[in-house]
Amino acid sequence: MKQNFTVRQGALEGVETFLVVAKHRSFRRAAAALGVTPSAVSQAVRALEARIGAALLTRTTRSVGLTEAGQRFLERAAPAFDELVAASEVARDLGQRPAGLLRLAVPRAVVPLVLEPVIASFCQAYPEIELEIAASDEMVDLAAGGFDAGIRLGQFIAPDMVVVRLTPPFPLLVVGSPDYLRRRQRPERIDDLRSHACLRRRRSDGSIAPWHFIDGNKTVEAIVSGPLIAHDYPTLLGATMQGLGLAQVPCPLAQAPIADGRLQVLLAPFAVTTPGVFLYHPGKPQVLPKLRAFIEHIKYRGDDVPRHETIARRSGDVDRVESADPLYPPAGDPHGH
Repeated sequence: MKQNFTVRQGALEGVETFLVVAKHRSFRRAAAALGVTPSAVSQAVRALEARIGAALLTRTTRSVGLTEAGQRFLERAAPAFDELVAASEVARDLGQRPAGLLRLAVPRAVVPLVLEPVIASFCQAYPEIELEIAASDEMVDLAAGGFDAGIRLGQFIAPDMVVVRLTPPFPLLVVGSPDYLRRRQRPERIDDLRSHACLRRRRSDGSIAPWHFIDGNKTVEAIVSGPLIAHDYPTLLGATMQGLGLAQVPCPLAQAPIADGRLQVLLAPFAVTTPGVFLYHPGKPQVLPKLRAFIEHIKYRGDDVPRHETIARRSGDVDRVESADPLYPPAGDPHGH
């Protein structure tokens, strides 16, 4: 029965030494090329022959030749070893400079918040990095999914992950257009929303994102309905600015139309605050330059005062976890299993 040769730990030891001896046809010249002693070369080749179970070299006092087994081994091993060296150089290169495929697992609601403003500038700054964004609200296992990092709200990140803040805490604001508010009475209390056209968002799990507010010391859910259900915030914002109804959206997305008067903030004293958006990854030993470059490009540095702090009341500790946050469905297993 044919016995298969299994590559075990240490099985490649001596292969490079054999290849150098075969090239120079001399233990002494091979030793000089490798920077070791001739006896070390001889021992390495003998150990390789013992593991393989065949003599590879013929030795005389004057010359070194190849056996038939040695010639066959050389023909296969030389190109394979060259490929192994090339593969090592490629891996080492990726470990030293920002390059290669960078895969991120990101909820759909986060894409317009933190990624759309920086995608173009990042790709232009690092042309050797290929950025892949997998947008889904599902909790994923980064390692099992082949992702370098994920982006989520802080409360949905496993405690063993390294986290990097991408945004400050921000409120979810109810907004409406001046045209809509000229036609409808401005809501002053949470219950007033029952009589308004409220534009809602459907999450990827099929559920409708609830509208949450802070009323006194507790989080409450408003009963709302309206003519439009969208799967993303930009669609909701566009319809709101067209006067179709009211929407509850993350403050960073609404800042520009609020500033230029296309939208007005409603029910600001009741706005619920989210802890902010974070990037997370398994740990520093596994951080390649491509991910370090992305983190440096996108991370929140805290050098600007968040404009929304003057728009809506913040609810206690800004990093406090709300019992139910409308940006995402219930967390489930924080590890994504």
